[in-house]
Amino acid sequence: MTNMTNLFYLRDWIERYLPRGVVLSEPIFLDPLNGDAGFRQYFRINSNPPLIAVLAPPLLENNFNFVNISLCFRESALHTPLVYAVDYQSGFLLLEDLGDHLLLPLLAGKNQSQLYDSAEIELIKIQKISKNKTIFPEYSRQELLKEMTIFIEWFIKKLLNIELKPTDLRMLDDAFSIIVESALEQPQVVVHRDFHSRNLMQLSDGSIGVIDFQDAVIGPITYDMVSLFRDCYIRLPKEHVVQRALSYYQQTVDAGIAPKISDNQVIRWFDLMGLQRHIKVLGIFSRLHLRDDKHGYLDDLSLVIRYTLEQLRSYPELKNFTLWFERYVLPEVSRQSWFQSLDTAGDIPATSNSGD
Repeated sequence: MTNMTNLFYLRDWIERYLPRGVVLSEPIFLDPLNGDAGFRQYFRINSNPPLIAVLAPPLLENNFNFVNISLCFRESALHTPLVYAVDYQSGFLLLEDLGDHLLLPLLAGKNQSQLYDSAEIELIKIQKISKNKTIFPEYSRQELLKEMTIFIEWFIKKLLNIELKPTDLRMLDDAFSIIVESALEQPQVVVHRDFHSRNLMQLSDGSIGVIDFQDAVIGPITYDMVSLFRDCYIRLPKEHVVQRALSYYQQTVDAGIAPKISDNQVIRWFDLMGLQRHIKVLGIFSRLHLRDDKHGYLDDLSLVIRYTLEQLRSYPELKNFTLWFERYVLPEVSRQSWFQSLDTAGDIPATSNSGD
């Protein structure tokens, strides 16, 4: 079906499955909203109260996961969009509208600290969820390694046009193994997998709403910590991140989620998990630009590169990876039109009041 045909059927479906008590304006109007990195399309409906309609191609998006994980999260007192109706065959969903207040622009304001505190409360709820493998697949060694190969294929080869020698590939394999072993030795919990400022919303009552959770897995305890504190779209000062990470880990200890370990071990787990995520993201953002015509993600590559180098330089066992990145990758990166200074990439503007 063409997109217009999809919209025709979606409008008809909405009218048939509109929740009781919702008043629909006539004619029905679907206002497109900014999508995410997947293939879903979102529309706000001109109803009272407003609802969100979703076109989620069933061959490309796992709508069963979305619904099952939403129910599981809501049972644990997380505020995810209520699913009013779903047609799995067509890929239609009718959802609660959580509004427009993403955390990203709010984090540059005076309530930054309180917003992070609120986000941490929601993350604790996620990590306390029972590790039900029928709902949450395992974040396996194979998956962790596979994700980092996206960096090689899309960022190194296709975006930067760097040719890799067999010695380069062996070096990357060795580095990736160190990173993955660190991930696997951590306590394993339910992981949202994209717990950051563009997937968290401030609701009208001041609480936090959580979206884009359909890829949740059972994986390392520091993964969502990295997503939140080393956000790919906004950068906190390094010392602030360390303080937040250690404070949050202590909360997991107090909640009985994780064992007490040294601060150095927490930060090592956190840093190396960050490397896995940011190496993967360099590949994903490149793929979104090259394959999916989502060019805005190029603007965020410099921050992710900044994170990657900061963590690499902290660990002598990754020295070969660091030297290779500095010698071969950075010169190519600096020639790109999207490149921003790594000294300031992602920083909150100095004029904003981000009081703590």
